[in-house]
Amino acid sequence: MLIIAGTLHLDPADREQYLAAVADVARLARSAPGCLDFVQSADPIEPDRINIYERWESDADLHHFRDGGGPDPQTPPIRSADVGKYRIAGIESP
Repeated sequence: MLIIAGTLHLDPADREQYLAAVADVARLARSAPGCLDFVQSADPIEPDRINIYERWESDADLHHFRDGGGPDPQTPPIRSADVGKYRIAGIESP
């Protein structure tokens, strides 16, 4: 299992425009084979921050979705990004 997680930072005035532009991407991802979760959301504390969280069954599923030729949303500029891919070896109850 893979988790893609992190943050994007952009001008606070552009945050809602960014989220509206990528709303269809989340709907498409969640219906894609191997997607267990996908969300890009406004951070409740920092007005310039968007939280990224994706969970995929495999690299193949992730790449199939990303290479699938879906919509290329027109988003406002991202000032910085800190997003990583995490490989999960096991799952436990919290």
